[in-house]
Amino acid sequence: MIPFITLEARACPLPMANIDTDQVIPARFMKRPRSEGGYGPYLLHDFRFDTNGVQKPGFAMNDPRYQAAEIFIARRNFGCGSSREPAVYALVDYGVRCVIAPSFGDIFASNAIRNGLVPAAVSDEDAELLLQSGSVLAGQPIRVDLADQKIYAGNLVVDFVIPAQWKARLLNGWDDIDMTRSYADRIETFATGYQRENPWVVPRR
Repeated sequence: MIPFITLEARACPLPMANIDTDQVIPARFMKRPRSEGGYGPYLLHDFRFDTNGVQKPGFAMNDPRYQAAEIFIARRNFGCGSSREPAVYALVDYGVRCVIAPSFGDIFASNAIRNGLVPAAVSDEDAELLLQSGSVLAGQPIRVDLADQKIYAGNLVVDFVIPAQWKARLLNGWDDIDMTRSYADRIETFATGYQRENPWVVPRR
């Protein structure tokens, strides 16, 4: 997994709450293997396109200002609904590396971390400030600093929250196995002490 330290990129404003995983990627598109071009083309498909497959001009992802956005900004409860990991795949395959919102579906957030996607939790008030930021609305790059847990949009500076363990994983680019290996010394110390105090656990040869 690629480490995430800072990201400076365009942000796409999505002033909606409760965007669920079925909206992030409708179930009908999951019949195709991800290996066939990824799930990025289906990201928020039914918001982006009408029933004839024509882009809806009023949706932010179709606005030239937000093309190639690597950051999404939304209202609370992003990624609620079912536990489908392809919702995260769709975001990552599209090129999104950070979603900013006041809250996230629990399983969505866990899946995001496993795929190198930062779920940056901000207050409702700060989410609104970012959605209305001149820099964001103009399609200018904003910066997400994971080490300092801050978001910079023009003159606006916003703090975000992320659990320490998730932060460590993202900063180091660790998967589940790497995270376990980071505790190797503590595991070895525990194992040695436990075997000394309980010698019967070691099989006799």
